[in-house]
Formats: sequence, C-alpha cells, structure tokens
Amino acid sequence: MSDHDVLPLLDQTSAAVSDAIRRARPELAEADPVVRRSEHADFQANAALALAKRASIKPADLAAELVAALDSDYLEAVEVSGPGFLNIKLPDRVVWGQVAARLADSRLGVASPQSGCRTVVDYSAPNIAKEMHVGHLRTTIIGDSLVRVLGFLGAEVIRQNHLGDWGTQFGMLIQYLDEHPETAWHHDELAGDTSTVSALDTLYREARAKFDNDTGFADRARARVVALQGGDPETLAKWKDIVAESEFAFREIYDRLGVQLTAEDSVGESFYNPMLADTIAELEDTGIVVESDDALVIYSQEVTGPDDQPVPLMLRKRDGGFGYDTTDLATIRYRIRDVKADRMLYVVDSRQALHFRLIFEAARRAGWLTDEVEATHVPFGTVLGPDGKPFKTRAGGTVRLTDLLDDAVARARAIVAEKNPGFSADLLDQIAEQAGIGAVKYADLSNSRVKDYTFDVDRMVAFVGDTGVYLQYAHARIRSILRKAGDTDARIDPTPPLEPAERTLALELDAYGAVLTDVGVTLEPHKLCGYLFGLARAFTGFYEACPVIQAEEPTRSNRLALCRLTANTLSHGLDVLGIAAPERM
Repeated sequence: MSDHDVLPLLDQTSAAVSDAIRRARPELAEADPVVRRSEHADFQANAALALAKRASIKPADLAAELVAALDSDYLEAVEVSGPGFLNIKLPDRVVWGQVAARLADSRLGVASPQSGCRTVVDYSAPNIAKEMHVGHLRTTIIGDSLVRVLGFLGAEVIRQNHLGDWGTQFGMLIQYLDEHPETAWHHDELAGDTSTVSALDTLYREARAKFDNDTGFADRARARVVALQGGDPETLAKWKDIVAESEFAFREIYDRLGVQLTAEDSVGESFYNPMLADTIAELEDTGIVVESDDALVIYSQEVTGPDDQPVPLMLRKRDGGFGYDTTDLATIRYRIRDVKADRMLYVVDSRQALHFRLIFEAARRAGWLTDEVEATHVPFGTVLGPDGKPFKTRAGGTVRLTDLLDDAVARARAIVAEKNPGFSADLLDQIAEQAGIGAVKYADLSNSRVKDYTFDVDRMVAFVGDTGVYLQYAHARIRSILRKAGDTDARIDPTPPLEPAERTLALELDAYGAVLTDVGVTLEPHKLCGYLFGLARAFTGFYEACPVIQAEEPTRSNRLALCRLTANTLSHGLDVLGIAAPERM
C-alpha cells in the first residue's frame, strides 16, 4: 500500500475536465475528457472536438462552454486553441506539491491496480543437462521484468520455470554415466569454468553416439528409460542428481543476471507426468478427442492448415507416448484448478504462437479456461547476429549464454576503466559486471518485445544513446550531485515560480505511475525503457538550464528535491527492469 494517495496530475486534470463536461452538458456526463500531455501547455483536452457533433454545436463553442465550467482553483490558465483544443496550465504550487507528495511516498506515488490478481508467469524453461544459450536470453529477461512490474503493481505473482527434465534422453544419459563412473560432472569435481551442464551436455552427446553405434548399449539405455518411467529407486536417484546439478548451473546464471528465479520456482515436465493419463481421460469425456491413425488428437475449430483441414493437437502418439502438447494441457489444467490462477502468462518465443493458440482453444473447449481466467502467450522475436541472421558462433553453433555475458562485461570494463582510471580493481570489476549485465538486459527490453533485435555489444555498452549504461550513468551522476550538495530531506517550498525546465522534469516524473500501469496491461517493457530514457534526457535539460548547488534558497532545496525524485525514479525503474543502478560509475 502507498503511504499517501498520489493521483497523477494527468488524472486530476482529466477529472477536472470531466466535471466541467457534466456541468456544461449533463447529457454527455460519461464522455471521455481526452486529456494528454502537450508541447503547448501542461495538458491538452480534446473532448470538445470529439463531442461537438453529439452536442450539435461547433467544437470551438463547446470548448468555450467547458472553459467557463472548469474549476478555476485547480487550474492556472485555460486557452482554446485551434478548432477546439483546450490548452491547460497548472499552478506552480500544484506541480511543486505533486513533487513533494511523490518524494514523500515509499512507492513514488504509484498505485497497486493489480492487487489480488493471482498471476502465473511461465518463463526461462531451460532443459536439464543442456547449457543455457542465447535462445534462453529473452524469455528469462522479459519474464523477470514482467514478474517485477506485476508484483510491484500488486499482483500475487507465481514464478514458474517449466524445466525440460523428462524423456527418453535421460535413460540414455543415466546408463552412460553408470558405465563410465570415473567421469567428472558434479560441480565440485570440475576444473576451471566448466559448468555441470556443459559436462553433462558433452556426456549426452557421447551417449548418443554410442546409442547409434552400439546395439547392446541401445538396448540397455531403452531398458533404463523403462526403469526411470517405472520409478526404479536407483534410476530415479541418479536422475534427481542430474536435475540438481543442472539447477546449480542455471542458478549461477540466474544470480549473475539478477533474475529472481529460484529452485522453488522450478516445476518441470516430470511434475506433470503423473497427470497426463487423467488429463486425456477428462478430455475424452468432453467428446472433443478423436482417434486418428492410432493416435489421439483434438482437431482445432479455429485453425486450418495449408490443406484447408483443421490443425490437430497431438495428445497421445501412435506408440502410446506423450509429447509437450499433452504436458502443456495438464499444466494449464493444474494451474487453473490447483494453483487457482486468475491470469497465466507464457513468455515463449513467437514461433510457438500456433501451439499456444491450439492449447488455449482446447482448454476452453474442455471447460477449464473460462472468461474468469486469462491465458496469454507473451511472444518475442529472435536475437540476431551482426549479419542479421539468428545469432550463432563463427563455427555455426549455439552461443552459450555465459560467453555472451562475459563478452559484454569485458567490453564494459574496458570502457569504465578508460573513463575512471583511478578506480580500484575490485570497484572496477563490480561496476563492469553491473554495466555489462545491465547493457545486455536493457538492449533486450528496450526493443519492442515482438521484434527481432541485433546483438551488438559495442553499442550496448556505450555511455551515450538509448542504452542501459547511459541510464546507469545518469543515475550515478545525480547521486554524485546530491553527495556534493550534502543533500538532506529538505522541505519543498511551493511558492517559487517554476522554470520551464523544472516544469518539464516535474511533469515527466509525474507520468511514472501511468507508464508502469500501462506496462502491466500491455506486457511491453520497452515502454518503461523509453520513459526512463526520456526522463534522463529531461533531467539533462533541467541541469543545464537550472543551477542546483549554487542556487539561492528556497530554489536550491526545491531543485535538490527534483534531483532526488529523479534519482529515485531512475533507480526504481531500472530495478523493475532487473537492472542495477550503481551509485558511482
């Protein structure tokens, strides 16, 4: 909960215009006042243009009626502009009062519009015994950002890491490990920076090669799959060991990325495996399942293929096995019935759009997914290399996520060292890690989620332009100003007139809550990135135009308050993006 109820000035102005509409034209009382920020005034109301036809009056005449009906105590000046726009300016004391109210509030005046909404966010989802690679970057970073934003807006967020931890490949790997007990793959046995998943990945490839060329091993591996699926204690113990070691490696990357996922958030495919038969039986009872070539499928009523035939969702294969279609249906059923989710978000790349469309349709037809529960696929584009193609190593292989992060941190370290030759090695390492990781995350989040983007480390770690490092540096610079000023929590005096640059910054700061709320609805973190970049630029304009430390009182205290609120907003905004906000850079 907020310490104070800080209604944004945009909302207050909208309410004032709505009151004027009610007074002037009661029959239009429910109309939208159409208020927005303006370059020509603090706000512009376009209601007269939208309502004139309904009122059988010229827009300019209706605008004049609204001016006469507006509450003059709240507004400084209102002018009719153009064909019927209302240009509205607020009194300086109102703007200063809003800065003071936001600064005094631990939530920066942001409301909790999603309070009580139980929201499951499904993201990251690496495969056990496989290295995390560039393909896991976007789901992990976007998912973590949405978890943070929604949680701050009051939602009860349940993080879910849907691990690929079940299948025939584990029988093969377990059998190979049993036959090669001398092989090191636990994290406390490995030398250098080799991770457990890297070691297991290599061992799996060796097991695969042996499976393909040694019929005796292939038979033993198949028997091990049966043992695993049948719950054989020794096989299960080895499987659990592989899962635990893989999660240890994943957690190292999550910790480095500053991602909030923990082992408690991992709910792998194995968890849902015992539910698959019941899930299919229940679907069969609804009459939507049909048999096709000895397999069980659900034919879509919404999607047809290139042959104009309904697209099938595979429930049970011809050999009796289950695929991830079945697992995902069991998952959605469990999250609705047992977790009691109000909202389910699947942060998975765009190429899975058809899959989720079919899953959600089947869940609706089964009666599980109702109008009371929202299920949303949150798609995203691909990370591209400098050649404009999906990012690969020079040899054409998959780029390991840890290598990609190392590269960004190394580049950031070189740039920070050049700017600050006096930093100690420890401080340099700390700032380089924050800047490099922050650069990678911001480059991802600042692009429209559904678009592809090019991974360009040199641009990412630049101190200028729309980058995470630029925002981190802007925050550090403001904290430096506050330290030099010996800033204390001085009271704001609402009587001094606002300079234009002060007004611009104050109104930009006041928009923070609306931007966060919008991100919570649209699930588009790039809108928050764009806001923070605009805020940093507004601060630069303010600082260049308005002396702070050398100003006379009470102007000095007021300007320090603007600095402090800007730093707090940048820091908080970066935090809900999952990016560190260093005090020094």
